[in-house]
This record gives sequence, C-alpha cells and structure tokens, in this order.
Amino acid sequence: MDLARQLEDKDVVVCAGSGGVGKTTTSASIAIGMAARGLKVAVLTIDPAKRLADSLGLAELGTELRQVDPRLFEPYGMEITGELHAAMLDPKRTFDELILRYAPDNETYENILNNRIYQELSNAIAGSQEYMAMEKLLELHESGDFDLLVLDTPPSRNALDFLDAPKRLARFVEGRALRVFLAPGRFGLKIAGRGGSMLFSAMKKITGVDLLNDLSEFFANFADMASGFSERAQRVDELLRGKTATFLLICSPENEPVDEAIFFRRVLKEQKLPFCGAIVNKVRPDYYRAKKQLPDDLDPDLAARVLENYERQRLLGKRDAENIERLEKSLSTDNLVQVPLFSDDIHGVEGLVHMVHTLFGD
Repeated sequence: MDLARQLEDKDVVVCAGSGGVGKTTTSASIAIGMAARGLKVAVLTIDPAKRLADSLGLAELGTELRQVDPRLFEPYGMEITGELHAAMLDPKRTFDELILRYAPDNETYENILNNRIYQELSNAIAGSQEYMAMEKLLELHESGDFDLLVLDTPPSRNALDFLDAPKRLARFVEGRALRVFLAPGRFGLKIAGRGGSMLFSAMKKITGVDLLNDLSEFFANFADMASGFSERAQRVDELLRGKTATFLLICSPENEPVDEAIFFRRVLKEQKLPFCGAIVNKVRPDYYRAKKQLPDDLDPDLAARVLENYERQRLLGKRDAENIERLEKSLSTDNLVQVPLFSDDIHGVEGLVHMVHTLFGD
C-alpha cells in the first residue's frame, strides 16, 4: 500500500484497532510522515499512558495543541517541511466547551456549569471518550487550520459505540423522554406531585440539596441548546462519511487483534464508512518461517536451546503469515502494510523515524 497516496486527498484519518498493537505509535508515525511531506498535521490521542508525548520528545501532552519542534527529527535524517502538532483529548473539558458554544449567553453557561445535575451528567457523558474524540475532531476540522487530522482511538472492542457516538447525543436530545422534560410546564407537573414533593422535601432536609430546583434549572437552561447539540451530532456523522475522511485499521498478527480488525472492517462496511487499508505491526521476519540447521561443532546443550527457541519463533512466524493471509482475504484489499517486529519497543524520536520509513516505504 502506498500510504502517502492513500492519504493525499484526505482531511481526516481515524486509526482504529484493539489495544496493545502499536496504534498510538502508528498514529504518531503517520502524522510525522505526512508532515515531512509538507502538510500541516495534528495528531490527537486519548491514550491515558501519554506514550505519544514521550515519543515526540514532549515533557507532557496537554489538551491544547502543541507544535512539535521539527529540529528533533534532523539528527535522524528527517526534515519536517510542514508542521506537526499534537494534543491529548480531555473529554470533560470538551463537553464544557460544547456548553459554552451553545449557551445563549454567559449567565446561562455559568449556571449550567455550576449546576450539580450537569456536573454529574457531564462526568458520565465525558466517560464516553469516543464521543468527545469525535467532537474535538469536528471542531479542528471546521477550523480549517490543518491539512490532515490523525485520530488515535480507543480499542475497537467499542467499535459500535465509537461509530455510533455522533448519533447518540442526537437520539438523546430528540428523544421522547427529554422532550417531556423540556416541555414548558410539564416537568414540574410530572415530578412535583404530592409524593414527589414529599420525597424531594425530605431529601433537602437530610442532604441540604434542593434536587428538584437543580433539575428544573438544568432542564430549563438546556432547552435552548438541544437543537444545537442535535445539529452538531449530524455534522460529525457527515464528516465521518464524507470523501475527505477515512478509517485505517491497526493490528498485530496475533489471532485476537486480527479478529478485531476483521470485525471492525465488517462494521465499517455495514455502516458504509470509508476505509483505506490496514497496518499490521510486529510481524516476524520471513527467516523464522523456514527450518534451520546449526553447525555440528556447537555445544549440544546450547544448540538444543537455540533450536527450541528458534522453533517456537518459527511456529509464531507461520501463525503470523496465516493470520495476515486471513486478514487480507477478509478485507478484500491489498492495501496492507506489514511492519516488522523491531528488536526494541519504540520509545523515542529515532524509533518513530524508523517506523515512518517502514510505513511510507522511504
């Protein structure tokens, strides 16, 4: 697969796959490779381990985009002719920014942020990293500041949740239950009957929290913003389905990650979402797939241990080849890049440059 050619007309690439397959490293390498080709690129991660910051030579990676110093790559023979930016997504902060965008005025915004019901709700929704990642992706895309956005996603065991994220909030704000709460006069009548009034009065005396007032205030303030949330969710969905976005599957050659990639590809096809190919990391070299004969004068005990270890690696290499063949058949595409198993894990810029050269065939 010519990765640069696959991405040359794209604004967004979503890197999806199971955990532990090098997805964060691959996302960073793709961003570096495209920045080296003159594009202004941003890579976004929700990886809690913050490995991306370490790999890019940053002391820390915050919620605001930071430009990576292009001089970091020069000692390793790579020139960044474009720009490379990186950020760690903060789901809670992203949700607060959405409230700011759709609140009719600053007073309403402050009331909502200080409302106890909102604080609980936002923490719960912010737990959906997938939705907030999509929101930030849309925000940066619509800003027009970048040629390419690379998104490092949560593990694909949440594939359906991730792909449904743009629609979930729309279903919530358009749902019958919420419309009942937002209907003028209906909320108080529904919940402030004699039994409800007694319950909330008792809770107020015990806890000092006027829950009924908090609920009423929250839904009253939220009413004016419901249409904005719904409309934005629709734009996120349109972005993912547009011609300028694409999904790239990342996996390793083990059974489970390949199964995850096949499953995710099936979901993409069912939902008619764009797909450009797959990257298989940590593939054992071809020489592990053949029998090996050791010199006759080698110490017998050492020779036995070497052959035992080699045979184990040879069988794993055979498994790799079979799984990769199975993946290619399931994906119905030859757009697949194999990245060899490196002798060490990629921790710094030098390793990322090596990864870039492998991915882009430089």
